[in-house]
Amino acid sequence: MSADIIDGKAFALALRGRIAEQVTAFVAAAGRPPGLAVVLVGDDTASAVYVRSKGKAVKAAGMEGFEFRFPAEVSQEELLALVDRLNADVNVDGILVQLPLPAHIDERVVTTRIDPDKDVDGFHPVNAGRLATGLNGFVPCTPLGCIMLLKDRLGDLAGLDAVVIGRSNIVGKPMAQLLIKESCTVTVAHSKTKDLSSVVRRADIVVAAVGRPEMIRGEWIKPGATVIDVGINRTEDGLVGDVDFAGAASVAGAITPVPGGVGPMTIAVLLRNTLVSAHRRMKVPYDKEAL
Repeated sequence: MSADIIDGKAFALALRGRIAEQVTAFVAAAGRPPGLAVVLVGDDTASAVYVRSKGKAVKAAGMEGFEFRFPAEVSQEELLALVDRLNADVNVDGILVQLPLPAHIDERVVTTRIDPDKDVDGFHPVNAGRLATGLNGFVPCTPLGCIMLLKDRLGDLAGLDAVVIGRSNIVGKPMAQLLIKESCTVTVAHSKTKDLSSVVRRADIVVAAVGRPEMIRGEWIKPGATVIDVGINRTEDGLVGDVDFAGAASVAGAITPVPGGVGPMTIAVLLRNTLVSAHRRMKVPYDKEAL
């Protein structure tokens, strides 16, 4: 069999269109656009490119972007002072501090300083706790994008056997929580899982977020399974995912490509989270089904 390709780029484009429509309605109701503040420290090339992409997406959606850049030598105290100012700024609905930060700055201290209700990245421990206990909070953008793609493809996920490969706070753990919320039976596996191939082979849904190029082999995939490949790995042959795409595509029912699968969803969901934050903070109703 040949798997259907899950077009994350097309889904993200449609989501961004719906977001732009709701931004227009929000501006009419609130008298201002939703605001996203992005903080970049240092001159990491990949981070700079990502921040530029976010800035363009914010502008295209009709939101207001606030960008702050610091040299790598900035002190932790100065960075925290900015976060405090942004927490207090009524025009800022979302705050994102681009990671990684220089070694002399404690990422956990900075992340937990952000107001949880402006934490549109979903990294604050309060939001992690809200997700784990079923309360409304912000979910990290990549796993939320993955669950959107899965529900669009499969509809009701209840009762399906899901394996998440990877246990990071940014993807693996929140992904597992989201799947549990959808009433899946969830296994969190990783590079040290014994007989990983057998664990993966029983899954109806495979989410690979382990950070190793093509680690998940095609013969591990259950025929007809849906495969979400979160990995983006640079190799001599170009970008590849955590899944052996050619091998998996020959047996899976559906699979995300790399690039063009999960990646475009991350920025789209960041815009979505910022818009939701603006509505909550200003107490303006919105179309939840569209987001």
